[in-house]
Amino acid sequence: MSVTATAPRRRRRLGAVAGVSLLALAATGCSGLGRTAVGPVTYTTERDAVVQVNSPSVRGCHRMAPAGAHEVENGTLVDVILYRTRDCTGRGTTYVPTRFSDVTAPGSGPWRSYSFVH
Repeated sequence: MSVTATAPRRRRRLGAVAGVSLLALAATGCSGLGRTAVGPVTYTTERDAVVQVNSPSVRGCHRMAPAGAHEVENGTLVDVILYRTRDCTGRGTTYVPTRFSDVTAPGSGPWRSYSFVH
């Protein structure tokens, strides 16, 4: 009788362990989805318009206004990399830590996109 009582218990325990493992795996796989850089990225365009993006996603490349930006303030909790291209590639990047700002050098051209360091 103890043999038949042990088998169902063992199966339940294995089922519980498998369920917990799958749940943990699913949670870690989705943990990066929807993460935002808490706070604003504020930039001033070449035409002196001020644009503020609140809590943008930390994933991907973010395009700035078509005219580009000559001043950027990183008010988020995540560091930013500024690019002169619209697709976050190329040379001449600028690193802006959290809670700092940067201004373009005269004649260097505007920044056109940014991404987060994560």
